[in-house]
Amino acid sequence: MSELSAVYLPEPTVGRLLGSWQPDVPALLLVALLGGLYGWGVVRVRRRGGSWPPARLAAFVLFGLGTIVVATMSGLAVYDHELFWPAAVQNVALDLLAPLGLALGDPLRLAVEALPEGGAGRVRRVLTGRLVRALTFPLVSTVLVLATELAVYFTPYFATALRVGWLHELMYLHLLAAGCLFVLPVLTREQALPAWCTHPVRAALVFLDGIVDALPGLVVMTHGTLIAGAWYLHHAPPWSPDVHHDQQVGGGAMLGISELVALPFLLVVLAQWVRAERARTAVLDRRLDGELAPAAPADAAQGPAELVRPWWETEEGEVAERVRWQGRGD
Repeated sequence: MSELSAVYLPEPTVGRLLGSWQPDVPALLLVALLGGLYGWGVVRVRRRGGSWPPARLAAFVLFGLGTIVVATMSGLAVYDHELFWPAAVQNVALDLLAPLGLALGDPLRLAVEALPEGGAGRVRRVLTGRLVRALTFPLVSTVLVLATELAVYFTPYFATALRVGWLHELMYLHLLAAGCLFVLPVLTREQALPAWCTHPVRAALVFLDGIVDALPGLVVMTHGTLIAGAWYLHHAPPWSPDVHHDQQVGGGAMLGISELVALPFLLVVLAQWVRAERARTAVLDRRLDGELAPAAPADAAQGPAELVRPWWETEEGEVAERVRWQGRGD
């Protein structure tokens, strides 16, 4: 028994999962780099007299970077070599949760506002370059996310990563990058997507992505063949459940987390849509006020005997269409 306790970790409980931590140097360096760059950007914007929403800062640091820390250094990382389900939760957190948190911080817009004019121009040129446009094209990035998750679980990738430390770290980065390719362009205030990707189209793409993200978890949960079965059968501790059941739990966790992420993601896109429509309406109202003000004296000077159709009935344009629409409503 003492030999077993020296080899195997104790059975995970809620307290042990919350209290077990181990350092991950590459992940710490990545978090420090991203956090340092983001903090530098916020300081630069504020020194220039601008402002950066605290909610975006909190989302980037707590939700985005915090998820990376939890996934790579918490009890999930402690137990991911003994049980499949912690590894599955790790991977889906890096692929879905962390990119959403980072995107809510809008680092692309922060970079443009913090950098000098030349640097901001280079960032925009990179965002509109052929390679970035190809990788972030909505359908391409969705396929890349799905292909990444399927490659992790249904090729030797995951089983090899359990044995090779540097490949395990590379897998973490691979999952995070694949998720960011889809989420960052959709949520940023910069024009990082084609012009036809309006907010209704983005909402439809996010809904489609939610369905696609559920597929790997569903496949893992129902797959009859063990994933990295040789590893987990060999390293299964005495207290662990059946390895097949462990895989089903992991697949169920992937499915549940992906569906939970899809709803707030969609709500954020819908909120952006509402704000964009309000801003557009305000611009139209200002244009309408500017065109109606000089038109009133001219109509009065013509007198009542001259029957002239109003300009908004004869002219074409967005402002005239809005006036006609308001008139029908009245």
